[in-house]
Amino acid sequence: MTVLCAKGLCYSIELCQGLPKSTAVNVRVPRACSASQKRSMSGSEASCMTMKMLEPGYVIRSARLEELVQLAAIEQSAARLFAGTPYAFLVQATPLSYEVVLERFRAGQVWVAIASPSAVVGYVVTKPVEHTLYLQQIDVDLTHGRRGIGTALISTVSVWAYQQGYSALSLSTFRTIPWNAPFYARLGFQPLDEAELLSGFRDIRQQEAEAGLPIADRVIMQCRKLPISIENRAG
Repeated sequence: MTVLCAKGLCYSIELCQGLPKSTAVNVRVPRACSASQKRSMSGSEASCMTMKMLEPGYVIRSARLEELVQLAAIEQSAARLFAGTPYAFLVQATPLSYEVVLERFRAGQVWVAIASPSAVVGYVVTKPVEHTLYLQQIDVDLTHGRRGIGTALISTVSVWAYQQGYSALSLSTFRTIPWNAPFYARLGFQPLDEAELLSGFRDIRQQEAEAGLPIADRVIMQCRKLPISIENRAG
């Protein structure tokens, strides 16, 4: 048994049976913690948490090098959700390049969702932007959607970001697509006004415009309340 502490609460952590300490853990009931326990969990432990709302048979953990080649297919699968929307062209969009994913992997900022026994069914890639941890790409295979995987990925990243001292999570998404901005708002993300966009976010906006995305329906969002709790939330 080990303990994850954040913002004055400690979560008792039980290692998943049969898995090494750095692979997966289950979160139990929060309790008060001492000052000496705060921020006691290492980044590797935090990065592989599985919150208790995640369905049995799934774990979240840091990616392994040999798994990176599978991520493009997951992004392409998730993109099929855009069929029938005004952004159906995204179904044919080029996935995030392997070179970019590898760079973020080497920085320790790629996490995956694993379906028992070893299938990669979701992932998130992050990078630092303006003192926040930016969700560069997050996708769940379409056949594994609506099981809490995306939410668990975000929550896991939020714990790691908190432990590393980031001020917030951030992302860029569509305002009107139900599984985009409205979904993130339920997790505590709030839109940034144009006046709030620092240069790093303006650069992202420019890159999206150059890629042909409709900027009028794009929004930069942040969640400053870390870590994100996902109790009673689905996604």
